Amino acid sequence: MAKTNPAVFMRQVRQEVSKVTWPTRKETGITTVMVFVMVTLAAIFFLIVDQIISFGVQQILGLGG
Repeated sequence: MAKTNPAVFMRQVRQEVSKVTWPTRKETGITTVMVFVMVTLAAIFFLIVDQIISFGVQQILGLGG
C-alpha cells in the first residue's frame, strides 16, 4: 500500500467533503422527530409484547395467583 503525503491526503479529504450533501436544518429536525416517534412506537410495542408473554408464562407455570 502506497503511503500518501499528508498535504495530498488533506486535499483529498477536502475534495471528498465537498461532495457530501449536507441536510438542511429542517431536514435534520424532521428526521429527529421521526426517530423519536419510531423509538416511542417500538417501546410501546415491546411493552405490550412483554406483557402478553409474561401473562402467558404466568398462566403456564401457575404463578398468576
